[in-house]
Amino acid sequence: MIINAMKWQNNKRRRCVIIIEIILAAIAALTVGGAGGYMMRKQAAEKQIGSAEEEARRIVKAAESKGEAAKKEKLLEAKEDVHRLRQELDRETRDRRNELQRQERRLVSKEENLDRKLDSLEKKEENLASKEAKLEKSQAAIDELHEKQKAELERISNLTTEEAKTMLLAEIDEELQHEKAMKIKEYEQQVKDEADKKARNIISMAIQRCAADHVAETTVSVVALPNDEMKGRIIGREGRNIRALETMTGIDLIIDDTPEAVILSGFDPVRREVARIALEKLIADGRIHPTSIEEMVKKARREVDQRIKEAGEQATFDTGVHGLHPELIKLLGRLRYRTSYGQNVLNHSVEVSHLAGMMAAELGVDVMLAKRAGLIHDIGKSIDNEVEGTHVTIGADIAKKYRESKDVINAIMAHHGDAEPNTVEAVLVAAADAVSAARPGARRESLESYLKRLTRLEGIAEGFSGVERCFAIQAGREVRVMVKPDKVDDAGAVILAHDIVKKIESELEYPGQIKATIIRETRVVDYAK
Repeated sequence: MIINAMKWQNNKRRRCVIIIEIILAAIAALTVGGAGGYMMRKQAAEKQIGSAEEEARRIVKAAESKGEAAKKEKLLEAKEDVHRLRQELDRETRDRRNELQRQERRLVSKEENLDRKLDSLEKKEENLASKEAKLEKSQAAIDELHEKQKAELERISNLTTEEAKTMLLAEIDEELQHEKAMKIKEYEQQVKDEADKKARNIISMAIQRCAADHVAETTVSVVALPNDEMKGRIIGREGRNIRALETMTGIDLIIDDTPEAVILSGFDPVRREVARIALEKLIADGRIHPTSIEEMVKKARREVDQRIKEAGEQATFDTGVHGLHPELIKLLGRLRYRTSYGQNVLNHSVEVSHLAGMMAAELGVDVMLAKRAGLIHDIGKSIDNEVEGTHVTIGADIAKKYRESKDVINAIMAHHGDAEPNTVEAVLVAAADAVSAARPGARRESLESYLKRLTRLEGIAEGFSGVERCFAIQAGREVRVMVKPDKVDDAGAVILAHDIVKKIESELEYPGQIKATIIRETRVVDYAK
């Protein structure tokens, strides 16, 4: 048993020794193989490195040759550019030299001309000096001869120089009275002829247009404030609120020392009304900042547009004129915010429509045509601050655009004499327009100022010699002067009318024009016994 165990142990030791030898042999083999592989790889790498170096030398050599060729090419191009630039410089230099030579020749020529002119002027001065000396001698001789002749004339006529002058001027004044009157009439007619061509483009209520001078009532609106603290809120921080309101409405806000009030100033009445309504809404709301201002301005515009539409519809209803184009009704409503010398144009248009209709009924002509033309005769005033031309021309164009009849268009054109009236209705519209505008108080003048102006007008006419009576009529548009026939003749009447007009122009302020009419009546009375 022991022997078997010893044998088994010896066998086990031998197996272990064999395994160890095998492992050592494998390690040796691996070592030898790794060394051989390393040497082989090293040799291969050295070969690759050698070939790479050879390739690098080849590439460097090729690059050097290409660089040399490119260098030679660039040098050649540079030489060509230098040659070209040198040629251009030579050409430019040559041109400048030629130009300088031309200028030099021109200057030399001018110097020669100036020298010649200077010599000529010197000769002329010498001649003038000699002529002046001769003239002085001649003038002295003439003065001496004149004094001798004057003395001889005084001796012959037994009159002094002043007496003769006074007599001559008196005779000349008498002779020139008639000629003066004729010249005045001639000049007046000439001015009228020329004025007729220009007046249609100037006189069509220019006082209400663009930046013309207006009375305060037609250019400003006043908005009441609950307290003066509201002024600061309207202005806003660094003025941003007032700037926003002025920018959105196109109206100037005047905030001064007036207690609890803000003034809105602007020539466009519609914009001014929008600004007024928007400001009142902002004050009532209490929130005043750029966003709320924009919102309130939009609401105010919609409200004003609605009011304009309602005003136009109400005007057509009051006058009984139907079938107008909707845009015409809107333009008609805009006249609610338009004034002419203080007179509301929409009310004036309605009044003209009624007057024209009444006169048409009396004459037995077309009443509806007269009313229609009378209602829209001033329609051009609704946009005359936006469109070039007189309100007559603008109104006629609007009527054509919305297909109004030829008779209506003619009435619009003829109501201020811009065209000849073709119908009786056109004449009635012009007459109704004059009646509506000329009646006392139509132009919104206070009675006191109206009477003062008429009294002043009559006083100016009565201040002239030979005037018997005078009357201011047509709401101060005309003054009629009755003269004494034994003191003022026909020629003197012309001169008197001219003098009265000149004095009115220098002493009175008035809209439009004032007509002066001189009436001279000669009556011969006898009795049969």
